[in-house]
Amino acid sequence: MYTVLQKMRNKILREIDAIPFIQYQEELAYQAAVKKHIIHLPVLSKNDLNLVETINHEGVVITSLAELGMPSTLEILKAAKDLMPKIPQKITGHKNEFIVHASSQQIMQYPEIFLWGLEQRLLNIIENYLGLPVAYNGVYFRRDIANQVEQTSRLWHVDKENKKILKIIIYLNDINEDTGPFQYITQTLTSEIAQSLKYTSGYIQSQTMQGVVSPEHYKSCTGPAGTVIFAATGNIFHRGKIPVTADRFAIFFDYSSRRKRKSFYGTNSLSYKDLVLLTKNLPEQKKQCVFC
Repeated sequence: MYTVLQKMRNKILREIDAIPFIQYQEELAYQAAVKKHIIHLPVLSKNDLNLVETINHEGVVITSLAELGMPSTLEILKAAKDLMPKIPQKITGHKNEFIVHASSQQIMQYPEIFLWGLEQRLLNIIENYLGLPVAYNGVYFRRDIANQVEQTSRLWHVDKENKKILKIIIYLNDINEDTGPFQYITQTLTSEIAQSLKYTSGYIQSQTMQGVVSPEHYKSCTGPAGTVIFAATGNIFHRGKIPVTADRFAIFFDYSSRRKRKSFYGTNSLSYKDLVLLTKNLPEQKKQCVFC
């Protein structure tokens, strides 16, 4: 009964959010908040500023752990290498499932994975993209199974949890067109498609998308293990392409601003108790990214 009531509540909240007057008022308030915060944005290096500008223009940046050179790179690579064999190869449960996530217990055994997402340089980049203080919404260590299931995140969609969302994806194995690359459509084309389909939220079937735009416009993010993708998933149609020849291993880090996150889209991937343990030795500034 709770689930049914929760779904009804969420549906009502989404419908309220879609009312033009509500959207207009929210946009005015959002722009005012961004303008007020601009003097507090952290200063970036030229390379990081270019990265932010590319995300703003294209919606996606593809780089690598080696190019980013974060201090904790070796730690996260070692933790990921240890954890990958522990993720089951088979899914138990509903036949339409296609992802096996590392459990919260496993993430707690490898805190380096969660903490990489709080590297100060990363937070500075993300804050400059969002224009507002950062909310770190969690980390997901996942194995995408090579099967024929085409549901949820394997369908085209735009994330609607917040005005702006940024996800960072690290590939843990070599990814080509046949092993489930992250795919996206550029921001300009996304806006045109959304208008054509009168899209507000939800998932779009492949056939429907192909009726609006040629697959030639789909951009696949491929690369070797260690590839890093910055994706503005709140501004681009995107999906995980179905892997055919091998499973895909990846880590997803999820960020938004702290301003008016939509409660009907869930909370952090870890429990409050776990988050307290993980952040106990962190400075207050980083704790605020987690507990906001």
